[in-house]
Amino acid sequence: MSTSQHKIPLFSRDEYDDWKIRMQAHLAAMDDEMWNVITDGPLKIMKPNLAFSVSNGEAQFLEKARHEYTNDDKKKENLDNVARSFCHR
Repeated sequence: MSTSQHKIPLFSRDEYDDWKIRMQAHLAAMDDEMWNVITDGPLKIMKPNLAFSVSNGEAQFLEKARHEYTNDDKKKENLDNVARSFCHR
């Protein structure tokens, strides 16, 4: 994905509310999880804990080991790096 195709909205202090909406839309167009990565930090790639599949009516999860990652998991884990790249442009 090149930045020429997806131009980053120019920050404007005077029009911050509009800029924020445009920036959130820009990030969501890259990936649905991008705003969550920026506000909450890197995604943890999880898997169901089959030893304790349901406790108190809720599924239990464990963090996946890197060797268990699918291609989609790798892309999700890399979103933090993508978000950081915006700070250095």
